[in-house]
Amino acid sequence: MKKARSSAVRPARRGSTAPISALPPGDQKLVQIVDAAFADAARRSGPHLACRKGCTQCCIGIFAISQLDAARLREGMKELQAKNPERAAAVRWRAKESLARVSRGFPGDLQSGVLYRDPRSRRRFASFANREPCPALDPVTGLCDLYDARPMTCRVFGPPLRVEGGLGVCDLCYREAAQEEIVAAEIRPDPDGLEERLLRELEKETGKSRETIVAFALLDSL
Repeated sequence: MKKARSSAVRPARRGSTAPISALPPGDQKLVQIVDAAFADAARRSGPHLACRKGCTQCCIGIFAISQLDAARLREGMKELQAKNPERAAAVRWRAKESLARVSRGFPGDLQSGVLYRDPRSRRRFASFANREPCPALDPVTGLCDLYDARPMTCRVFGPPLRVEGGLGVCDLCYREAAQEEIVAAEIRPDPDGLEERLLRELEKETGKSRETIVAFALLDSL
């Protein structure tokens, strides 16, 4: 665990050239498409898909999210604040504590929260904070406090997903599956590229395109 530096990080600042806006109208459709793809992959996976409530392995380790994911998380935080201010405050507190722990060595800009894109920074990120829990994860219940607003990475994790080098799967799943069963269960979350179109739309409106992490999105939500 990296040494905490509680004064090292301030919440990400809104861009001076473009305000943070609401989600593009098409995001709800994207979420429906991806969630339906997961449900279909889960059906084809049968007992080989071990995902269940309280299983938190995929919630440990910082990962990159898109600006579309960040916008969705911000909207989710606003809804949580309206419905349950106490839970929202707990999420923000965990986000602040997380950033304090991981700020040293963060391969990006600590003021805006965006990740650097150069090859060296990308290599550093691959092994960065891999034991850090997601701030949206409630450590008591093992559930996500922002489940409906979760990033796309979270929505597709578990079933076989096409990645560089082949099909990637959660190592808790498909342990006794034959290779043909794994192939047959592949998830195809966004076959028409709607996410990319929405990202271009969001970039045009806000000027934001670079990836960030969950904690920065949560602290830039109000």
